[in-house]
Parts: sequence; C-alpha cells; structure tokens
Amino acid sequence: MNARSPNSSPERSSAISRRSALLLALSSSGALAQGFGGLGATAPGFAIPRPGTPLAFPRDHGAHPDFRTEWWYVTANLKGDDGAAYGLQWTLFRFALQPNAARAGWDDRNIWMGHAAATSASEHLFAQKFARGGIGQAGVEATPFRAFIDDWVLETRDNSADAGIERLRVSAGDRNFAYALDLTAKGPIVLQGEGGYSRKSEAGQASYYYSQPFFGAEGSLSMNGRKIQVSGRAWMDREWSSQPLSADQKGWDWFSLHLEGGAKLMLYRMRSVEAAPFLFGNWIDADGATSILAREDIFLEPLETIRIADRDVPIRWRVKIKNRDVDIETRPLNPRSWMGTDFAYWEGPIRFTGSHSGEGYLEMTGY
Repeated sequence: MNARSPNSSPERSSAISRRSALLLALSSSGALAQGFGGLGATAPGFAIPRPGTPLAFPRDHGAHPDFRTEWWYVTANLKGDDGAAYGLQWTLFRFALQPNAARAGWDDRNIWMGHAAATSASEHLFAQKFARGGIGQAGVEATPFRAFIDDWVLETRDNSADAGIERLRVSAGDRNFAYALDLTAKGPIVLQGEGGYSRKSEAGQASYYYSQPFFGAEGSLSMNGRKIQVSGRAWMDREWSSQPLSADQKGWDWFSLHLEGGAKLMLYRMRSVEAAPFLFGNWIDADGATSILAREDIFLEPLETIRIADRDVPIRWRVKIKNRDVDIETRPLNPRSWMGTDFAYWEGPIRFTGSHSGEGYLEMTGY
C-alpha cells in the first residue's frame, strides 16, 4: 500500500487544504451519510433512473448533471515485458452537492474525485485527487470524449469532433507510480441490466450502467522508478444515478471477468444489513451478445478473509453460475490491494481457475 505522508511544501499544503475543504462540503451535503459516497441516502430533487429509457451514444459518455453521482471507471489486467502481471485502475467520480449543481464558474456545486492505482504481486500504489467543478480543474465532455481531473486524463485518440470511446488514451501518476496506455475497443459497448437500466435492490433502487469490456491495452507503467512496457485487456464501466442503493445496503462485491476464449462475465452482490444479498449477473459472449443470469443461478462464496485497515475483507472467492456450468475460484494478484483513500475500499486484479480460467478485477466496498 502507498501510505503517503504530507510534507510542508506549499504545493502539498495547498492540496491538503483543497482536499479538506471539499471533504467538508461533501460531509455537510450528506454525501458521506451512508455507504460509498452516501449512495444509500435519499436524493430529493435529483433525477431518478427509469426503466425503458434508451441510452444514446456518444451523448451518454458525457456528464449527467441532473443526477447526484456518476463515475467513469477503467481497470486493466496487464503483462509486463519482464513477464510479471500488473493491474491498473483509473476512476473519475462526480458528486453533486445539491440539485441543479451545474453552474458557471465558482457557483458550480459539483465535486470531482479521482482515484488511480498500480498493482503488482508485491506492491499496491494508489493516489487520489479532489477538484471542484466549473473552474477547469476537472470535467467530462462527450464529444470528442475527454474526462480529466488535473493532469489525469481519459480521452479519445481520434481527431473527429464526434469521437467517442472506441480508441482512448489513459494516463495518471503520483510520486512513485505513473502509467500511460492506449485502449482500443475490439468489441461492442455492452448495456448492463435491462437495456442499461441496472437494478440494485428489491426496493427498486437502480442506476444507468453500461460497459466496454473489450478493450485491448498497451503502453508503459512505472513503479518506484522502474519502467515496464505492458499489454493486456481493459474494462471500462460507466454508471450514473441519484440513489443506487437502498438505505439498508452497506456495500457491494463486484466482479469483472475475462474468460479465456473471449467471453466476459460481470457479477455483483449488494450486501444488506437485514435482507439477503441482491445478486445480478450478465454473461457476455465473445461477440458482445448478452444474457442476464437468473439470480438462483448465481452463487458467490467468500473462501478466505484477511485483516486489512482494521477490517475483515474476503479476498478469495468461489463463483458458480449453474446454467453456464461455471465453477471457479478467484485469487488476488496482491491480497493487500486496499484503496486507502477517503472513501476506502478494496480493488485489485484477480485470476481464476476451475471449470474456466482467466483474469479480471474485484471491487469490494462497505467493509
């Protein structure tokens, strides 16, 4: 883990002051009330996802200011020219402090948060950034696509005015790691849930959610001064909502899996304080055709738990999909892939064996 210590430089002091001010704003708005980013809190005045609403591209690659929160999320499973395995994460979050938050200049009421990480078998290095909206520190444009916070960027590599996410470049870095990758889509965008309407609870909470799980990735990675050329597979997720969790849901376990042979599998388990977990899965064929999995066909069982950051976190899992004859066991590349950010969670690359083999990413929040 990258446990960074503040120093007394003016740049570091300014960054700490900015972070403190933005966290105070998030706390006073209620966004820290419950769960990851307060996602279970009620959201009066904000837009709510509705079933049957078609997603449209490239428009929906951009920001959705009527909704309280959204994110642009990239994870990559990579192999280095040294023969070792690596994982990379790039995430940009938007939080609206109140309805109608998109305003000019300093009147804007959006807060942006960026997370980046680089993971090997022995190291998990991470960093975070905060910025306010309206003044050019962070933002997202649908066409040509560009998402950024300070100098961390996810953007199109194409020159056309309506360029979307087919060919992207992504870069981020901190004092002891940096990466720059080219991403090239080798399959279609995948709508999660019911045409992009993704249910998260029996009570009806939901989000709009789509993925691009077919990126090929290549580029460079530096960890503690050592530069490695890397290549592999990447997965991009896009999600927006105003209350995607119910009040009694405390977090989730989310899997994005690349199966050998080209198929993909997305699974999540939303954990409740009192009720049984809410399960969802989407089987994605190599050509992009999708099949929603019946909940009774999904079985997720933690097999091993470790103590990390004063929490008990399951890092090895058994995954069964009955109607697909899937019975696999996942193992982390680095069990201590803890994102010790202000909204803390576990996220890192995994491999799996059993009836099927492959690699992917696991994210766990609320522990």
